[in-house]
Amino acid sequence: MPGKYYEEFAVGETIEHARRRTVSESDNQRFCDLTMNQQPLHLDADFAADTQFGERLVNGIYTMALAVGVSIPETTDGTIVANLSYDDIQHPAPVFHGDTIRAQSTITDKRETSDGERGIVTMHVEVFVVDRTERDRPDQDGPTSGEVLVCAFDRTVLSLKRPRAED
Repeated sequence: MPGKYYEEFAVGETIEHARRRTVSESDNQRFCDLTMNQQPLHLDADFAADTQFGERLVNGIYTMALAVGVSIPETTDGTIVANLSYDDIQHPAPVFHGDTIRAQSTITDKRETSDGERGIVTMHVEVFVVDRTERDRPDQDGPTSGEVLVCAFDRTVLSLKRPRAED
């Protein structure tokens, strides 16, 4: 499914992304290895067992990157010039190995570039763990079942406009 051109985005529109992903221990390990992030909270089960979480956490940057990836088919697949910024990044709750995440993007702003040839689109991306019913976490603030917001951020992209029809 191709992404949207600038004209196809509507401010206020929320796009529910179809792709979901269950995060594995291997995903987290590889991401930490690739980025040289050796934080023991992500990698050391004994260390993490003694924290408030009781187990290893999935790297938050991986969670954010995964959300961008699952959002691409319905937003910018083939229609992006560049990502311009990621702003106001928040991780209100952790992601654990075995959690399945989903994402949604709400279009918050759009404007044409000064030359009128392209457009700038800002979207607020929210990432949720889809079901925490089997993972009761009484030490975590908020609900312990149902969807849990685990990451939110604003993504701004430079978008192509729809190609003009040849006269």
